[in-house]
Amino acid sequence: MTVVGDLHEEYGATFGERGGTEIAEAYGRPQRAARAVRNVAGTIEMGYGVVTVSGEDRHEFVDDAVSNRVPERDGNGVYALLLDPQGTVQTDIYVYNAGERLLILTPPGRAAPLADDWGGKVFIQDVEIHDATGEFGIFGVHGPQATEKIASVLEGGTPPEEPLSFVRSSMHDTGVTVVATDNPLGEEGYEIICTAADARNVFETLLTRGLNAAPFGYRSWDVLTLEAGTPIFETELRGRVPNVAGVRNALDFEKGCYVGQEVVSKIENRGRPSRRLVGLTPGRIPESAASGSDTPPLSGVPVVADGAAVGEVTRAAPWSTLDRPLALALVDFDAAGDLAIRLEDEDIHAKAASLPFLEGSAPSARVPTYPNG
Repeated sequence: MTVVGDLHEEYGATFGERGGTEIAEAYGRPQRAARAVRNVAGTIEMGYGVVTVSGEDRHEFVDDAVSNRVPERDGNGVYALLLDPQGTVQTDIYVYNAGERLLILTPPGRAAPLADDWGGKVFIQDVEIHDATGEFGIFGVHGPQATEKIASVLEGGTPPEEPLSFVRSSMHDTGVTVVATDNPLGEEGYEIICTAADARNVFETLLTRGLNAAPFGYRSWDVLTLEAGTPIFETELRGRVPNVAGVRNALDFEKGCYVGQEVVSKIENRGRPSRRLVGLTPGRIPESAASGSDTPPLSGVPVVADGAAVGEVTRAAPWSTLDRPLALALVDFDAAGDLAIRLEDEDIHAKAASLPFLEGSAPSARVPTYPNG
């Protein structure tokens, strides 16, 4: 759950849940907050789960389990996936080499299952796995002036430049770790990690000291990641083969064996997957489909081409900073013709769009890419 709930309330936040984790959903009008991120910078408390892995065999243990190479040098990270034997995504994670331990960030609610699963697979290795979710506060700062924002409050040193690298420093006499993100919102981005006890001071620093950064919640986050063409676990990745979602930056096809690698490699060797993730600009999203639900608007609704089903919507937004509805959909790789979203007995015309929908200050590393596409 959020570690600074009282501060969120002071700033007018409403709350929701992701994976059973309490998160700040919105502050007033989420459209206004999203525009603040696109124009300057915004700050969000991340709902990550946190798992730490320590012990002499920590690197080998985690590297054998995930789809990408775990960095061996302190101060570096990687985006990776955990796959089941069928090659489908169980969760996506960030793995950071923090010296004597690996720090693993999961989507909300995924840390405890991960820690339990890995704990049951430790035999003779020197590995200790710990669900540390409640021990940390993690905040994101995103926007075209995110670098200037971080520099204005960082005491000693400069913000890291290489994506998924980090530096240890302080803000307002509080120790922090500052991570350069892989730009999931299509903007320059950083994540600031601190202890839960220091989270209030860090959040206030990010909001009010140095250059200001407006607070924003997960309702704005969902739209901003959609605009950036970033697949996320809950809607585009869960239970799918990663090649279909196009997240090739999470895969190292030449590394040693990991669960599901054989399935993914076979798909890769065929040249292209059967489906792909595309952008859609629907003519409209009915109000009844955009409210009153815990799931994204139109999620799972069929996409049709020339009257035949060719896929389904993964998520949609009735508004965006581009002043029009947007959607992501998984469709047959060779889908062509006039596309439409089939909602009950109505077909809503939806123009196909290349991803990302907009070019921000820094492209998302997760924009879908496909071989021979």
